[in-house]
Amino acid sequence: MPEPHPSPDAQVALRERPSGRCALHQRWADLAFLHWAWDPAEIQARLPSGLEVETWDGKGWLGVVPFSMERIRPRGLPPLPWISWFLELNLRTYVTDEAGRPGVWFFSLDCNQPVAVSWGRRAFHLPYRHARMSRRIDADGTIDYRCRPNVHGRGSRTVWRPQGELRRAEPGTFEFFLVERYLMFTEGPNGLRQGRVFHAPYRIADLDLQEWDAEIPISNGFANPGRPPEHALFSPGVDTEVFALTP
Repeated sequence: MPEPHPSPDAQVALRERPSGRCALHQRWADLAFLHWAWDPAEIQARLPSGLEVETWDGKGWLGVVPFSMERIRPRGLPPLPWISWFLELNLRTYVTDEAGRPGVWFFSLDCNQPVAVSWGRRAFHLPYRHARMSRRIDADGTIDYRCRPNVHGRGSRTVWRPQGELRRAEPGTFEFFLVERYLMFTEGPNGLRQGRVFHAPYRIADLDLQEWDAEIPISNGFANPGRPPEHALFSPGVDTEVFALTP
């Protein structure tokens, strides 16, 4: 399999706001980015036609990203109590399409808001799963995040605390490759589609990963890596515009 190389210039280009009106306003808050190196051939076998796994240092990457969704609302409407605030956790990898555009492919998105699960499946053809989820933030900033996507299966627990000063990921770095992604790919009845997002570049920091597991990759059919994530970052969050899917 030929090895696609990271494309920081293409990632930088996608940070520009698309023209037109967005479909949704959102805030993504208190994110952890936990990444395992993975066999790119195994990831490629799970991708739809038209996408190719993007590698760094010859490796594919699986990312587990737990966070909080806040003030979710369609354009022109206010956020609503009980609907516009919820938790989400995704399992993702990094890909390019046939035009060389770099983006994200989601294997699953766990969420504890049934309306969001239904909307995400129907409007964006994303593999949302309803899950029981909770998050606790202690006085010292430690975040205890729990997710059980299958009531009959094992739950996932991640505990982390941000460390150090906030910074921006510099183009060409591994951090930039992992977090500065502004294009997602989905597959629906009409084939492969793309969706753009727009937000300010992430402010990121290191984190102290106190507890972790691999239950989310395992629930998606991947083997237990048997080791901690090779890379872990924290971000306090960004305000985001989400645009409708296009071919």
